[in-house]
Amino acid sequence: MNGLFAPVLADSPATVATSDLAFLEALLAAEAALADARAAVGLTPPDAAAAVREAASDVGRFDAQDVALRSRESGNPVIPLVAALTAAVPAEVAPHVHRGATSQDILDTALMLLSARTLDLIRADLDRTERALTRLAATHRDTAVPGRTLTQHAVPTTFGLKAAGWRSLILDARDRLARVRASLPVQLGGAAGTLAAFRADGECGRGGEALTAAFARELSLRAPELPWHTLRTPVADLASVLALTTGALGKLAADVLTLSRTEIAELSEGAGGGSSAMPHKTNPVRATLIAAAARRAPGLAATLFGSLVAEDERPAGAWHAEWEPLRDLLRLAGGAARDGAELVEGLRVHPEAMREHLALTGGLIASERVAAELAPVFGRAAAQQLLTGAARRARAEGRTLADVLAEEPALQDIDLAALTDPTHYTGYAGDLTDRALERR
Repeated sequence: MNGLFAPVLADSPATVATSDLAFLEALLAAEAALADARAAVGLTPPDAAAAVREAASDVGRFDAQDVALRSRESGNPVIPLVAALTAAVPAEVAPHVHRGATSQDILDTALMLLSARTLDLIRADLDRTERALTRLAATHRDTAVPGRTLTQHAVPTTFGLKAAGWRSLILDARDRLARVRASLPVQLGGAAGTLAAFRADGECGRGGEALTAAFARELSLRAPELPWHTLRTPVADLASVLALTTGALGKLAADVLTLSRTEIAELSEGAGGGSSAMPHKTNPVRATLIAAAARRAPGLAATLFGSLVAEDERPAGAWHAEWEPLRDLLRLAGGAARDGAELVEGLRVHPEAMREHLALTGGLIASERVAAELAPVFGRAAAQQLLTGAARRARAEGRTLADVLAEEPALQDIDLAALTDPTHYTGYAGDLTDRALERR
């Protein structure tokens, strides 16, 4: 399943949930649900609807490869599938197959069905990741680590706050994913979005409400206010939340990749990968695959957003351009979510390396705190000038900032070692971590 070119997709539940067979099953489920919905509002005899459902439930009688090949003639797979489904039911039932619908009704509905199932899988993996991050943040609430800005040491922070930040992003993605999942609609509009063929068969509620609602109930999807053949908000919502989810996981992965570097080694993957040429290496494979997915997702989302510009009542090209990017995006987000859960559950934290790095600058990492303490003694400008000179001397002479400052007579009564201790300057990091962990 594309594993050779995209290992993040290999053996992923999301890849299985969006396979050609799964898509074929979703198309057939939409056809069966349409027949049952028509029966529910009196447009199709119940026994005819039952016959359609029985035929559609046996996916083995349909050849996905043959449907795909024949779709080249029609432009989409629904037309050849409907022909095969019609041939699979008794002759007297054939007029009730796909009756009143257009190909886009069935294909859009099937894509929403696949998306709903895949979002459920992604949500489960995000929940795993959130639980693991909760444990990390609580365990390392007060584990000091260098804060890095523009690649350089800035001021100290805590690993607990970093993990809480990752968790916050995961929860943002989860909450938005849940809202999009609840909003996914069926598609039902007929040839040009007017439901004309259904009304010709009989009355089914104001604006076809009863029929659309019955169709939605059959598939546990939402009944839309209007047919959305060229009103592609549902697809744009999916593009947004899937790209956000993959990006949130990508942020986590990017930090892990940086902190797993040999010369940093503050983190390591619990089950890293080996090298074909260098036996000593243990590569951060999960983080690498997630980072790759996060770089691909925005381009796919851009294609789906581009398809919002869909002309007429049903478009040529804009709709067709959505299918593969949407499936790819579902798979990427699903694979990244699976790998994200495995990454965080097995992540190894190395506080000793964090302590070593806090000491690398000899107390300079706490210079902001020192400047604030010296301002009342010397005045703000003079304190800044004194500290700048002391920092330069400390770096040039290989001494600690406390040692250099100890030469100032006015500072003899100040505990400079404590003042420049990075672990004493993490601000409200612990409180912020606690507050973040209150979110459920």
